Amino acid sequence: MTKIPFPDWIRAKYPQNEKLNQTVALLDELRLHTVCQSARCPNQGGCFADGTATFLILGNICTRSCRFCAVNKGKAEPLDEDEPHRVAEAVKRMKLDYVVITSVTRDDLADGGAAAFAETIRQIRTVSSCMIEILTPDFMGNCKALQIIADAQPTVFNHNVETIPRLYPVIRPQADYQRSLWVLLTMRNLLPQAKIKSGLMVGFGERKEEVVGVLEDLRKAGCDFITIGQYLAPSSVHHPVIEFIHPEQFTEYEQIALSLGFTGVASGPLVRSSYHAKKIYESACSE
Repeated sequence: MTKIPFPDWIRAKYPQNEKLNQTVALLDELRLHTVCQSARCPNQGGCFADGTATFLILGNICTRSCRFCAVNKGKAEPLDEDEPHRVAEAVKRMKLDYVVITSVTRDDLADGGAAAFAETIRQIRTVSSCMIEILTPDFMGNCKALQIIADAQPTVFNHNVETIPRLYPVIRPQADYQRSLWVLLTMRNLLPQAKIKSGLMVGFGERKEEVVGVLEDLRKAGCDFITIGQYLAPSSVHHPVIEFIHPEQFTEYEQIALSLGFTGVASGPLVRSSYHAKKIYESACSE
């Protein structure tokens, strides 16, 4: 397949300042992973320069083989019992008032890593009153795992559907679209005071009506927030970009999402799951 050239509107800046260097140094010192680095996020320079990062817990090796993701895949590492404490230390030293925690998928663990999420939230709350957003895997639909997450009371619960259902066998062969919707709806019921969030990528060859269908499904599942961004292939072995979506189409998706009742929407070529997460939350809660 011929590689599609990058359009003019796909341009991510990588600023260099002292804050960026301090952020990277702190992450190295505390031996912490970030999805910014592991997933090769195009926005990592800007986030690090602002003194923020999305922490990646449960190691740096994923047990699934999604074809869009740059995170390492293979046999998972043993659990690092001290990791939640180190994440909390980073939150304290970075003086964060809004933090996003995500993880690799750990299908090898009985609870999918839910207890590690809960312990990380508890550790953060011993040192900070910040708002906590978690972006989790589907835990294989494990009800006990979802209850563990609910008991920890995150401010925002995020689980991404990533793409349209038609493309799941190709893009996310070990995931299930209906299971992801069920997870979101279950957490909506378990966390009535929290905000429920999801996200998807475009550019895989989906049709507009399929994207709108996903937005409608997510609203039915109780989602408050949605992120929509352009898929960018991390390497030549990942699924290729089929189409670069024009910024005007992202604006249209944003308007459609708002018309469906989403209270927080981020839609644009470089939008990612934790993109302006604090801004989305504060904007939605101020209305």
